[in-house]
Amino acid sequence: MMHLTLVPEPRIVKKLEGMHDIQDHRLITFSGIAPQKGMGLAEPLQQALSRHQIQWDIFASSAVPAERIGIRLVLSPASERDAQAYRLSIHPDEISIVAAAEAGLWYGVCTLAQIIDQAGKTLPCLEIHDWPDFAVRGVMLDISRDKVPTMETLLDLVEKLASWKVNQIQLYTEHTFAYQKHPLVWEQASPITGEEILQLDAFCRERYIELVPNQNTFGHMHRWLTHKEYLPLAEVEDGYMTPWGPQSGPYSLCPEDPRSLELVEGLLDELLPHFSSKTVNVGCDETFDVGQGRSKAAVEARGAGQVYLDYVLKVYESLRRRGYQTQFWGDIIIEHPDLVPSLPKDIIALEWGYEAQHPFDQHGACFAAAGIPFYVCPGTSSWCTLGGRTKNALGNLLNAAENGLKHGANGYLNTDWGDNGHWQTMPIYYLGLLAGAAYSWCLEANRGLDIAEALNRHVFMDPNGKMGRLAYDLGEVYRAAGFEPHNSSVLFWILQWSAERLMERKASFPEGFIAKTQAALDAAMAQMDGQAMQRPDAELVAAEFRLTAKMMQHALNRLDFFLTQDKRKAAGLRTELEEILAEYRRIWLERNRPGGLVESIGRLEALRKDYLPD
Repeated sequence: MMHLTLVPEPRIVKKLEGMHDIQDHRLITFSGIAPQKGMGLAEPLQQALSRHQIQWDIFASSAVPAERIGIRLVLSPASERDAQAYRLSIHPDEISIVAAAEAGLWYGVCTLAQIIDQAGKTLPCLEIHDWPDFAVRGVMLDISRDKVPTMETLLDLVEKLASWKVNQIQLYTEHTFAYQKHPLVWEQASPITGEEILQLDAFCRERYIELVPNQNTFGHMHRWLTHKEYLPLAEVEDGYMTPWGPQSGPYSLCPEDPRSLELVEGLLDELLPHFSSKTVNVGCDETFDVGQGRSKAAVEARGAGQVYLDYVLKVYESLRRRGYQTQFWGDIIIEHPDLVPSLPKDIIALEWGYEAQHPFDQHGACFAAAGIPFYVCPGTSSWCTLGGRTKNALGNLLNAAENGLKHGANGYLNTDWGDNGHWQTMPIYYLGLLAGAAYSWCLEANRGLDIAEALNRHVFMDPNGKMGRLAYDLGEVYRAAGFEPHNSSVLFWILQWSAERLMERKASFPEGFIAKTQAALDAAMAQMDGQAMQRPDAELVAAEFRLTAKMMQHALNRLDFFLTQDKRKAAGLRTELEEILAEYRRIWLERNRPGGLVESIGRLEALRKDYLPD
């Protein structure tokens, strides 16, 4: 039997003798399904066949001569207990997919389409019985830290995620939805519009994906509160303390001010009608400033945890009255485990953490013991890195899957963030998205998945097998010299730190850091020469990797400049930086809207002053 690289790998695969030779001019039939639904299920198979110059028609009935039927899609409600399960059979004389629900048929279609893509006109005979570990397998994309993808970018990504059996998508929103009552907040952000959400929601539904509305409603509201019209709602106006040090400006809504909830309810009134989902992610994470300003007396009287919970419950109740289920980030409430049992039993806690050793086990046990539904929420480890963190990403994603299963998590939400300028290019986070989709479908079948090979096959479409390994190895550069900051890579920070801060930290760089990191970067990028990507945007993907490598190289050159104090190197750094800035602008606009570009690239432009001639 030929080797197939499927994502996700199915749970049970029985290999059979023989091959199935696909004949021309057959039919894809369906039964037990409404015509338009059946059409949508059959089209991916029709398209997969057409990529091998095989033309099959779709027919809404199996009441035809048996020899005319090429593939049968059969909806049989009694066939499976799990609505997402399917049975795919490829025999010498027939191909069929049977499922109890449309979603199961869709997942069977996704698997068969992958097999056809790889095997062509001669398919291996086999039987697959498959169903997911996690009922919800989601992806959350940050569209609020500068980058707002174009609709084309979003639709292409949804198509890819759907083929990997992802069934929930969220767009993390602070200020990037075009609220009609609040144009001041988003006017520079190129926001997602209501009409675009309606289009995206319909596109997702056709692919059995739930598009869940996501709007922060407590912390992370600084994009609103920096405007004088909204500042009176802030907990603090001019700074607060966090676990990683002091921060300036306002941040969270004041939980004790009734006007905070009035603002949130107004946002929900505008936002929610654009979605078919009856679940809402209201954020409420990292509210470090609560108790440091206007709610100080309330915190002293009731405790920080109780003040936080009281506000979350008000948002929850507002949604419950509307008929919605609430999701919220669980990082604050888990610091008050005695309050976890006070949560409503139909709220969903989102247990997030992005290091390989995050305590998903301990926190999952807490939510489970209290009877609170929860998702495990790992991440792609792409943000604040430039090139990614492969080992950490895979460790974090596996940890979440293992302990989510252990404690009965209701879902698995893989996240990709854009902190500090959203500098990572799109190809960098594909490794984490692909691995998360695989682990969350069936952990044991996918634990040993060859990620580099799967990337070659399902992302980069590189028959030479170079780009998957390049992506994997580029994400290992951060480990080359043994200097691994929390939730980031040091090359990223070399470009973010001021000259003064970099000089303060120069002693922390281990001996041989530059040489070891340079060798790892060169080895990873050397694989670019042999690649043969067949993606429509292959040139752009190659350019995105080259830009990433240029930024990583500039970080090494910048560090060398400050360590050696050789002023003769300044001119070369100036030239290098200007080339990066020009390419950064060009590539940003290939996949993203212009809003946020000025702010993001401004972090790079700030380096110019460090390379000025004497």
